[in-house]
Amino acid sequence: MAAYVFRRLLLIIPTLLGIMFFNFAIIQFIPGGPVEQALAKLENLGDGFDMLGGSAADAGITAANEESGYKGRIGLSDEFIKDLEKQYGFDKPFFERFWLMMKNYLVFDFGESYFRSISVIELVIEKMPVSISLGLWSTLIAYSISIPLGIRKAVRDGSRFDSWSTAILIAAYAVPVFLFAIVLVVLFAGGSYWSIFPLRGLTSPNFAELSLLGKIGDYFWHIALPVLAGAIGGFTTLTMLTKNMFLDEIKKQYVITARAKGASERRVFYGHVFRNAMLLIIASFPSLFIGVFFGGSLFIETIFSLDGLGRLGFEAVVARDYPVMFGTMYFFTLFGLLIKIVSDLMYVWIDPRIDFESRRA
Repeated sequence: MAAYVFRRLLLIIPTLLGIMFFNFAIIQFIPGGPVEQALAKLENLGDGFDMLGGSAADAGITAANEESGYKGRIGLSDEFIKDLEKQYGFDKPFFERFWLMMKNYLVFDFGESYFRSISVIELVIEKMPVSISLGLWSTLIAYSISIPLGIRKAVRDGSRFDSWSTAILIAAYAVPVFLFAIVLVVLFAGGSYWSIFPLRGLTSPNFAELSLLGKIGDYFWHIALPVLAGAIGGFTTLTMLTKNMFLDEIKKQYVITARAKGASERRVFYGHVFRNAMLLIIASFPSLFIGVFFGGSLFIETIFSLDGLGRLGFEAVVARDYPVMFGTMYFFTLFGLLIKIVSDLMYVWIDPRIDFESRRA
């Protein structure tokens, strides 16, 4: 097993480099980079001075040549623009910039945000509690509902309970997550009916003054609706997967043999079927958590006014904040690849008969 883990760790290097290079190359062709963003802000500031009665000349800004590489450079000199490009590192060739970026990332030096005057690591740590809260509790709720429901549906396959529960699951799956979140806001967060839950933030302003039980209650009071909205999208698929896995195991020959030997239904189900059927479901927990943690939270964070990694990534893309974009991409990609290895180790831990060591690299 150690040799397999070592091979997987070595494969992380080319995989990570390929992902980073592909995204780094694509982003170069997208207009509106950080230099253009800074120029646009400066030009808008100049327009504001004009509206107040000033002028570009009064501000000491010279007119630029219209044949320069950027549109709308009116009021900015070529020397100033070159200094700006040097400040953002765009005075170097493509491959040199990529090499320098990856060299810094190897020691987890992600630099500083272009527009926030804060390091990328500090920015991610600041947003992490919201994303951890949404990802962790949404995943736990999805598992706690889906597994018992899926097992019950498998045991009572074809019954009326199985039929109407499937209809509810399909209806829940068809509703977009953001629409369900809006419905929760309208119903329970003071939208039009009841004002039971808060609509903003992860905690109350007086959180530090509360007792321990008060802090716990305040925390869950704030995340109740966002977590419910995040869990609704995942538990339908997990429920049907659980049901199908159990149905598939129940029909296998070893179950028929165990029944023929006189084993009770309870022993057959929990002693044989449960362990084999739960193999894929439990081992996929790390991957599911990563999926909930890193993806699909933008709408929920926006609707419930939460400042997490979803909004951070979206705002970084809109503002072309490259250190935040590529720094978080590097960290989360590396983390996701390591989690894949953890998933494989969980397969072996749950069922020692699985041997990845015999597989070729």
